[in-house]
Amino acid sequence: MSHTLTTCTFCGVGCGIYLESAGNVLTGAYPSMTHPTNQGRICVRGWHVNEVASAPDRLLHPMLRKNGDLREVSWDEALGYVGDRLRQIQGKAGPNAIGFVNSPRGSNEESYLLQKFARAFIGTNNVDHGLGAYRHNSIDVLLAMLGVPASTNSVGELDASETIIVNGVDLGLQLPTIGGRVMRAKLKGRKLIVIDPRRHRLAEHADHFLQLRPGSDAALYGAMAKVIVDRGLLDARFLKAHCRNVDAFLETVHAYDVLWAADACGIPSELIEEAAQTYGRARSAAILFSTGVEASGVEAVQALINLALLTGNIGKAGAGVFALTEHNNLQGVCDMGMLPNRFPGYVPVTDNAGRRRFEVLWGAPLSAKPGQGAEELLTRTGKGAVRALWLCRHDPVMAASADAAAVLRQLDLVIVQHPFLTETAKHAHVVLPVAAFGEEQVTYTNTERRIQLVGKAVDPPPGLAPAWRQIVDLANRLGAGWDYASSAEVMREIGRAVPAYGAAGYDNLVRDYGRQWPCTTDKPLGTRFVYEEGVVGRPFCLTPIPRPSRPPCASLDFPFTLSFGHSLYYWHQNVLVRHSETLKREYQILLLDYPDGFVDINTEDARKHEIRDGAKVRLVGVTGTAVTTARVTPEVKSGMIFVPFFLREVREQLWGEAGAATRSSRLPVCVRLERV
Repeated sequence: MSHTLTTCTFCGVGCGIYLESAGNVLTGAYPSMTHPTNQGRICVRGWHVNEVASAPDRLLHPMLRKNGDLREVSWDEALGYVGDRLRQIQGKAGPNAIGFVNSPRGSNEESYLLQKFARAFIGTNNVDHGLGAYRHNSIDVLLAMLGVPASTNSVGELDASETIIVNGVDLGLQLPTIGGRVMRAKLKGRKLIVIDPRRHRLAEHADHFLQLRPGSDAALYGAMAKVIVDRGLLDARFLKAHCRNVDAFLETVHAYDVLWAADACGIPSELIEEAAQTYGRARSAAILFSTGVEASGVEAVQALINLALLTGNIGKAGAGVFALTEHNNLQGVCDMGMLPNRFPGYVPVTDNAGRRRFEVLWGAPLSAKPGQGAEELLTRTGKGAVRALWLCRHDPVMAASADAAAVLRQLDLVIVQHPFLTETAKHAHVVLPVAAFGEEQVTYTNTERRIQLVGKAVDPPPGLAPAWRQIVDLANRLGAGWDYASSAEVMREIGRAVPAYGAAGYDNLVRDYGRQWPCTTDKPLGTRFVYEEGVVGRPFCLTPIPRPSRPPCASLDFPFTLSFGHSLYYWHQNVLVRHSETLKREYQILLLDYPDGFVDINTEDARKHEIRDGAKVRLVGVTGTAVTTARVTPEVKSGMIFVPFFLREVREQLWGEAGAATRSSRLPVCVRLERV
């Protein structure tokens, strides 16, 4: 029996694990006791990650649509067909008629090569990292305000935090390893502030639990900033030395009022005061938020970062901003340039000097026109005009809506790379099965910027190759002349393309559980927090946020506010979970009681309306009506109804299919509740 040190790829924590194998079969998994992120702990997903590769319905041969049906064909026929059709569409409709979308589950190597193939060979910037529950990220906000598109600190730095804010993420359910670390910090006497419309396990242990109304995040953080300014808790020295736009920011803060915010957010004013002072008085404080917080509006992310800057909680141990990535390589695919407006390393495609650097590196002219993102490529409300889509490990039909299926049916060519015949693959013209976890050596970058090797424990089934190798083979069939003998050679080129990865070769990553970027020739050991050598100059920029209008008051006709969950109850639909028998049982347990899905309704609200758990209810809005099942729980705030993101039919019934596709899920939605 063999044991291979590797990295769990289920979520963005990037826990160190060992894969156990026997006879070229993965037989088990167990945690690394010394990995700095998880320190001997893994969640239920990590314990059973080995089951995915041995799923009996894995695809073992490429498939090509013939006479309306997908049929097994040879690799030569499949790749030949893809190459011919791409050339035909490129020649007839131009390079921008082709789009490339991968998943935040894709490795750094395959993500880098896919966007390079799109840009340097096809000639389009139509690249993105997909739709779904975690498509929201905070790259532009972090770049504009902090100059770094990632978490500023390591997860291990939380041990040095005096106060921790957890915003809008159920760590116990979504990122349990980090949730456990936060809980242990709390048990050691650290202060914990939880801000969330839902009451979850971590909230039960918080020193301050602020259960706000959906959509009122920016109002709350603005009021907390007002308290910090009025109480003299701001770090004036830090602001003067390192921040821009301070005066404009302070001017907008003075327009906030705690009593107004208490009414707008549905939180007692004394709780806002206490939480703000707890955060403001801490010598080192951390803010943890899911990148899905943008569902509450970009202002919510900006307001969170404003709090950190206002109190000088950047650039020191235990103090920082943690943008938690819930997909395993969301950070990495963005670093690799799977963005329609940025090259690898976040260089804007419109930057002439940066674009010329990539033209020299790749030996091809590049477009300065920003491409279409996944929202435009995969929904009927987007610009459209593409005739072909390449989808690597991405399942937009499951992740987004039936709208994606309608788009795919209209295209001339759909290419899917995936280990399984997903709902999206059923609409493909070509399906290319790829190696699974444990069958290839590639890298992923986790939520703390840690670039890690995923070890190869077993060989893939005969004929299957890693996704990056398939991209190389196709490019060479079309005359690209790419010379990558191994994934290590791809990483060496990544180091030349992305300065922060400059010293992140496989020989360096194999030691000490990878390296945290920036990992450069002068910092080959990586950087545990971005500004550990001290902040120089004025790299930070506060963002003035005018006091928002109060969230609309619920009327007598429509007294309830809907909140659409972008993360919670996600895992039961995850394609990897659905191919592990153990995890399927774990994550589908709620659906045993609610097989058709459910919405969460507060216990007191249910009592007043005489609604029992499991009963059918009708949600009546201005533009439509939806019928669903009630899950009665004290987890949600009174006056709020929580709709899990996967319950698409609720959105479509309330607004119609077109309205659901165009309407932002962060806009307040008022309904009334009726028994069926």
